Amino acid sequence: MTDHSTSITFSSSDNPFGKLPDHLLVEIFVRVPVSDWVQLSCVKKQWANLFREEFLWHAALLRSFPLADHAKRWPGPIPRGLSKRRYTALYISKNIFSLDDELDEIVGHTYLFLKEHLEISTMPPPAGILHGTIIDQFIACGMSRDKTHELASQTWLAVIDNLEENEQTFLLLKQLALEGDVFLPYPYSRSQKVQWRVFEKLFTDFRDCFNHEDYYDVLACAKHKFQPIPSTWLGY
Repeated sequence: MTDHSTSITFSSSDNPFGKLPDHLLVEIFVRVPVSDWVQLSCVKKQWANLFREEFLWHAALLRSFPLADHAKRWPGPIPRGLSKRRYTALYISKNIFSLDDELDEIVGHTYLFLKEHLEISTMPPPAGILHGTIIDQFIACGMSRDKTHELASQTWLAVIDNLEENEQTFLLLKQLALEGDVFLPYPYSRSQKVQWRVFEKLFTDFRDCFNHEDYYDVLACAKHKFQPIPSTWLGY
């Protein structure tokens, strides 16, 4: 389905498959593996338009997550959104967090909320504000303080691990590393695991991006937060 000759065959005007009405195409597409959807949407304009429509995403949502229509709306600052966003959130919860209970959708939405603010925004809000929003969302959904703190940490770690390795991510991680500590009560306090992962990625995946001054600034912050620090973080 992904090779060029097949795409030409599917889009040919004398091919019956290319003449199917939209509702039948949707029923076919939602049965195709998600990994092929990008290629499908590139075959012809009609198909690309289908993948922008609420109808297709609602069908995909109900096929992949049949209980989604029975899920209650939740309170809090992070909205549920339309079918495409809900499908994406549930897919993330299942494949990144391995969750399969009544809370799985909001965890996926929280991941999307954090990733978009960190990755898309040219000037993301301070980490403390983003973290507080996540905590407020989980508390609003009735989670315990311990569960709230645990899921917030898991969300941060998952987002940090899935950011693209580019200059924007380097600048973002450097900003997170250099942000001053704000002492807030539990569960609003940020996890040491998350702070450690920020420095770990900077000193491993992005070591070559540092200039001399920035490296020693970030290293000084690391030494202030963690003792001892790994020897692999040393030696610019």
